[in-house]
Amino acid sequence: MSAAPGSSDLRKKRKIAVLGSRSVGKSSLIVRYVEDAFVDAYYPTIENIFQKVITYKGQEYDCDIIDTAGQDEYSILNSKHAIGIHGYVLVYSIASRNSFEMIQTVYDKILNYTGTEHVPCVIVGQKSDLHVQRQVSEADGKALSQQLQCAWIETSARHNANVAKVFELMLSQTEKGLQDGGPEPQPSKCTVM
Repeated sequence: MSAAPGSSDLRKKRKIAVLGSRSVGKSSLIVRYVEDAFVDAYYPTIENIFQKVITYKGQEYDCDIIDTAGQDEYSILNSKHAIGIHGYVLVYSIASRNSFEMIQTVYDKILNYTGTEHVPCVIVGQKSDLHVQRQVSEADGKALSQQLQCAWIETSARHNANVAKVFELMLSQTEKGLQDGGPEPQPSKCTVM
C-alpha cells in the first residue's frame, strides 16, 4: 500500500531550536506562529516542543519547533540543542541591548557543541512594536547577521508582524546548508537508562 501524496511519509523532518535570553519573546513568537494566538502574560519556559507542518517551495516539512528556556552568559547550552537540530532561531528583544549581545555568545556555544564553523540560523529582533523603547537598531541587527552569515528579520508576535517569515527564512537556511554539501544532522543514538 503506497502513501498518499502529502502524507507524513513524504514530508521532510526538520528540528528547529529557538534560543535567546530570558523574556525576549521566544514563546510568544512560537505560539503566535503555531496557534495564531498572543499570550501577554509571561511564564518562564522550561522547554516545550511544538509541531507544525510548514510548506516551503512546494515541499511539506514536518517541523519540531523547540521552545527553550532562556539562556544567559552563565547558563550552559544544553547539548540536546546541538544534536539532530537542523537550524536555529536566535531571538533578542529590540528593547534590550543585553539580549542582543547574548546572540553572539549563544551562536558561539552552538558552534562549539556542533563542532562546525557555521550552522543554519535566523537572527530575530523580536518586539518590534516597542519602537519607543528600542535599544538595538535595525543596522545593528543586519550587521550581526552579515558577520555570522545568517538571515535576519524583525518581528512582533503581538501584532503578528513577520512571524511566519521567520520560519520560511529558517527553512531557506537549512535547505541551503544541505544543498551546499552540509551533512544532514543525525539524531542522537544515546539511551538514558
